[in-house]
Amino acid sequence: MTSSALVTRYANALVDVVLGGAVEPAVAVQDLRKFEAAVKAAPVLKVVLASPAISATRKRHVIGRIADTLDLHRIIRNFLYVLSDRRRAGDLTAMIEAFDLALDSRMGLTRAEVATAYELTADQQARIAVELERAIEGRVRAHFSVDPELIGGAVARLGSKVYDGSVRGRLESLRLRLAV
Repeated sequence: MTSSALVTRYANALVDVVLGGAVEPAVAVQDLRKFEAAVKAAPVLKVVLASPAISATRKRHVIGRIADTLDLHRIIRNFLYVLSDRRRAGDLTAMIEAFDLALDSRMGLTRAEVATAYELTADQQARIAVELERAIEGRVRAHFSVDPELIGGAVARLGSKVYDGSVRGRLESLRLRLAV
């Protein structure tokens, strides 16, 4: 496993290329996630890509075949080749996360993690994102998840700030006020 500084360096290099206009940011993230999912779906691929016993040429061939099957953009394919050639393919997941964070940061987006008691529709997600943007007076990229322990409502985390609009949070607030 490599250091987080090295992972960040690779991620930032890819962000530089993507923001230079070589590929749409959304396409880059989607292609990286598709490749990651393919590797996770076939554990033998992870072994092949990480093994020092398999030649770089053979690894490039495997990556090329997967990239062709998934119809990955040329820039993403080349990035995967570089990772393989430098024996960093084992850090792909960490690099994708670092890339996604760096891309959001450079595009002026604040990442929001929103947990709700049940699955939201696209319209509900859009309304929550708009309200979060209004609250922080900036652009937000919201990632939604379901937490059935919330009972109802939502909890949004933007960096170190937490907006708790859940039933559980309101009940806890009420309990604290009554206990005084």
